[in-house]
Amino acid sequence: MAKLLSCVLGPRLYKIYRERDSERAPSGVPETPTSVTAPPSSSWDTYYQPRALEKHADSILALASVFWSISYYSSPFAFFYLYRKGYLSLSKVVPFSHYAGTLLLLLAGVACLRGIGRWTNPQYRQFITILEATHRNQSAENKRQLANYNFDFKSWPVDFHWKEPSSRKESGGGPSCQGVALLRPEPLHRGTADTLLNRVKKLPCQITSYLVAHTLGRRMLYPGSVYLLQKALMPVLLQGQARLVEECNGRRAKLLACDGNEIDTMFVDRRETSEPQGQKLVICCEGNAGFYEVGCISTPLEAGYSVLGWNHPGFAGSTGVPFPQNEANAMDVVVQFAIYRLGFQPQDIIIYAWSIGGFTATWAAMSYPDISAVILDASFDDLVPLALKVMPDSWRGLVTRTVRQHLNLNNAEQLCRYQGPVLLIRRTKDEIITTTVPEDIMSNRGNDLLLKLLQYRYPCVMAEEGLQVVRQWLEASSQLEEAASIFSRWEVEEDWCLSVLRSYQAERGPDFPWSVGEDMNADGRQQLALFLAQKHLHNFEATHCTPLPAQNFQMPWHL
Repeated sequence: MAKLLSCVLGPRLYKIYRERDSERAPSGVPETPTSVTAPPSSSWDTYYQPRALEKHADSILALASVFWSISYYSSPFAFFYLYRKGYLSLSKVVPFSHYAGTLLLLLAGVACLRGIGRWTNPQYRQFITILEATHRNQSAENKRQLANYNFDFKSWPVDFHWKEPSSRKESGGGPSCQGVALLRPEPLHRGTADTLLNRVKKLPCQITSYLVAHTLGRRMLYPGSVYLLQKALMPVLLQGQARLVEECNGRRAKLLACDGNEIDTMFVDRRETSEPQGQKLVICCEGNAGFYEVGCISTPLEAGYSVLGWNHPGFAGSTGVPFPQNEANAMDVVVQFAIYRLGFQPQDIIIYAWSIGGFTATWAAMSYPDISAVILDASFDDLVPLALKVMPDSWRGLVTRTVRQHLNLNNAEQLCRYQGPVLLIRRTKDEIITTTVPEDIMSNRGNDLLLKLLQYRYPCVMAEEGLQVVRQWLEASSQLEEAASIFSRWEVEEDWCLSVLRSYQAERGPDFPWSVGEDMNADGRQQLALFLAQKHLHNFEATHCTPLPAQNFQMPWHL
């Protein structure tokens, strides 16, 4: 009877992976008392096949879930319509509640029938036995057997806790339960006395901004968190996850962040290969509709690196909602997991981000300054210009206030706090992070990210003359011939530039900002500015969503 109840309340099982010989327990090692014997490998090579009763009951419950999601998103309009028609009176609501209660009882009955269907299936009974054993005892053998199943991630046991690192326990440092530290925006109106009257005046605007951010704004910024989109992508995500597990020997793990969100991760270990890049770990930060199952993780994988992918809060198996604070909390526990559980040193970790993933990448670079390098592909400097691009001009004040207070993705500000090597990849046909049209390459916000980084690190070089020549190079570098002509026109000598920078570093140290170029003539500053711009930004002739080829995944330049 207990097993039947477990089948009724258990998670949905999607796939049983092929068992890999490299993961089988050594023959001389005894199993723990709670370990479960796995089925033979011949039964591990297909999608899980539910019995007819479970299959049809699952279809009904899935359809009910979709209808519930549609009802949730359309509820404001539905309530407004019902109110106008007078259907929200007590005499109308009571019969409706009876209908709703009857429907819930019917769905509960369907769930029980699904449980009976699972109970009659030996594959599901085997799975639920392993799952319960793993929750009781997370031994290596139990977790190895559980990893052969792909099921609803809510039931996956937590593998790593944000409080786990011993250094945090001893020092009491690290994030609080409220979250990690973020850079806060400056007040919109400086010098204004923060009196009670001013607070009351601002209250309606603050309420409006909050509502916009938590309804329309968040879903526009992170469409991948919308349930209906995830439901439509489910077959693709399952296929991508199967590829990572079966072909790349990926290991899935659940991380518990300091805000209580559970983060879905996938780790592919290449340290035992002969390739030297396998000793480096690339942590991948996906875009606003990207998932590690089908995202930018494929680029460093093809290049031979060890890779750690993770999903934004609210994406696929990760819980929560993707606001900046939650995003930073998730990134923090991912980096901690890489260091304290996977055993990588910060000097062996590279942060690679695509598009909106630049926010968490730059936060990690700012917060973990010993990280080896940062690579930002198709990213931007600040969210406000891009948000203003897609909203009416009359909403400018509301959009700016909402972004700054609730959705402040200040990538450039965070990146300037990082002292290590940085590489920016600009898509020359990018249609997403341009503020006009894709053909106008100077409206690409990747340009602004480069300029802000160089202006912070080399303020004397990036004075008026240097800034002007770099802008010319950015405008022309969509065509290699024009870019080369600019370099030849200004007679950029790489050996001279390197000698100047190395001598300054040897004399003054590596910490930015540098005052190199303050005693230099205009021609020298322009040469240095062009040299530095070329080293920090590479062009990739493609649109925003084109996968980056492995040969374009290069380590950033450093002295």
